[in-house]
Amino acid sequence: MKNFTIYLVILVFLFVSKVLGQETFESETKRIANKIEKITKEEKEALKEEVEAVNVQLSEGKITQEQADKCKKELAEARAVIMEEKITLAQNELNDLVQKKVDGKIKEDSSKVYMIRWKSYKHDKDSIHGEKRTTSQFVFAMGLNNTMVDGKLQDSNYSFIGSHFYEWGFTYNSRLMKNDNLLHAKYGLSLMYNNIRPTDNRSFVVNGDQTNLEVNSIHLTESRFRNVYLVAPVHLEFDFSRPIEKNGKTYFKTHKSFRFGVGGYAGINVKSKQILKFEEDDLKYKTRIKGNYNVNNFIYGLSSYIGYRELSLYFKYDLNPIFQDNLIKENNISLGLRLDLN
Repeated sequence: MKNFTIYLVILVFLFVSKVLGQETFESETKRIANKIEKITKEEKEALKEEVEAVNVQLSEGKITQEQADKCKKELAEARAVIMEEKITLAQNELNDLVQKKVDGKIKEDSSKVYMIRWKSYKHDKDSIHGEKRTTSQFVFAMGLNNTMVDGKLQDSNYSFIGSHFYEWGFTYNSRLMKNDNLLHAKYGLSLMYNNIRPTDNRSFVVNGDQTNLEVNSIHLTESRFRNVYLVAPVHLEFDFSRPIEKNGKTYFKTHKSFRFGVGGYAGINVKSKQILKFEEDDLKYKTRIKGNYNVNNFIYGLSSYIGYRELSLYFKYDLNPIFQDNLIKENNISLGLRLDLN
């Protein structure tokens, strides 16, 4: 397990380093990232306006506090679903871009020279003016996903390679000290997808307040369980980017050197579903079964990342179990790569 994790980290770092090495690919990635960030901000503003309208009704005595809380939760879930649908389209575009790069279909051309010169000019300009004390980033993360029970990884219950997570959203990065670049507060909003794939032809079955893994009577070609969360991550980030001294003044930049962050996240479950694939009489079937599956409505956990410039190794662990009342408490755990694009 330890050796496999080390091998995975080295392999993925080499792969992503190669993928991100070309400016043409990076520019397309940033374009998609800006699109997703715009969607996220628009939906967040729309949700803010809807919540304010509920607060007005509450202050006027038209609804009770309980009704207001319920309405706010429903609005948040609805906005999360809308945001998920819009971002999924952009994610598919990003996945296609990555696949084309892997297949060698994205070639270097003369635009790369232009982009390097433009970037150099931008760097010189920014080094004079410096960055604002608070900046924003688009965040995309992906990697392996599984569960822990009493400190033991449940890789016999769930496919180690087939179980994975995705996360995307945006963050704000605020320098905490006026004259020092080391400490930053990083906070934002993300959509988090946690997938686990049961082994041995099993799927989840709800039995009262218990959600159990049971052998399916049909031979399954795929069994996958997905939870989608809307979360607010908060990290204390240590950024070792050196300040720039010019004309007797000090200017600060971020994401130019090694960084690591420690913190956590909290949020709500917006969707749970089970995806089953099987074949019967030479026909292929795919079913998506939505439900609550006794999944906890809320999520909170610890997370950390360490890396260089935009790319980091990312770890997160849920402090509360996936299922509310199951006798066996399974906590989600994830390890992957995280990209923070200014």
